[in-house]
Amino acid sequence: MFFHRQELQHAAKPEKPDAVYARKLQEVLGGQYGEITVALQYQFQAWNMHIPGKYRDLVFGIGAEEMGHVEMLAIMIAQLLEKAPLGITKEAVQDDPTVAAIVGGNDVQHAIVAGAGARPVDSNGNPWSGAYITASGNLLADFTANANAEMQGRVQVARLYHMTDDHGIRDLLAFLLARDTMHQNQWIRAAAELREEGAEDLPVPSNFPLAKEDREVAYQYLNFSDGPDASKGSWASGPSPDGKGEFTYHDGPTTTAPMPPVTHPDSRLYGTTDLPNVVEKAAGSMQDKLHTE
Repeated sequence: MFFHRQELQHAAKPEKPDAVYARKLQEVLGGQYGEITVALQYQFQAWNMHIPGKYRDLVFGIGAEEMGHVEMLAIMIAQLLEKAPLGITKEAVQDDPTVAAIVGGNDVQHAIVAGAGARPVDSNGNPWSGAYITASGNLLADFTANANAEMQGRVQVARLYHMTDDHGIRDLLAFLLARDTMHQNQWIRAAAELREEGAEDLPVPSNFPLAKEDREVAYQYLNFSDGPDASKGSWASGPSPDGKGEFTYHDGPTTTAPMPPVTHPDSRLYGTTDLPNVVEKAAGSMQDKLHTE
């Protein structure tokens, strides 16, 4: 059950309208690592979770908070657009020909489609996609993905912080940065707790029998680049983080396998092959007569 209270978790009030910045802010609302993504990612993880208790409650709780962040950003964007000029103006392109050429001033769909409101899109107007969501059912994999989402989101918010001098916007972004700090730490700690309790472990999935993988190359760093310095990292020698192997370094691939012969698809797919065209045509006709699929 969901219940909406008409108040915000934190103030979302800009000092002045700014249609160009409203477009920039769309990235952390409807982009790949925006608030819509993390809000729904956490909800789907909770809905799909196979165990009750603290981990499910954690995911539900943060997911609900992130829905509030969606609301704050949408309201901030609407206010930035409220009295902003609807056309391309000198101020809208910031006297910068590069901005004029690339950004193009306002997102015209803010006005035409949304009537001076926020949209579920990124800063280029690409629609938000459910493909951004990670909800595998494996909590160690999912919590690690969550930490990454919070890191990427915080990077973007930090960049946006320096793209405005509006104190109202910066106040909201400072709050969101702080919450991203907390959530990064929560997901990293939750992932560690899963391992400490033996619920999950590395490598993910930990329940897959290691004997069924090719153990000879499981901890080999195979250097497929001509850069020599990768061999100096702790990933090239010493114990592996999962505690189940020792890293080794090999300069290049350790195995080779011959390339199999080229494939010959159904002649009725009309791909160009090494068979004579007349043979392909006859084969297709014969398959049709025999009703071969």
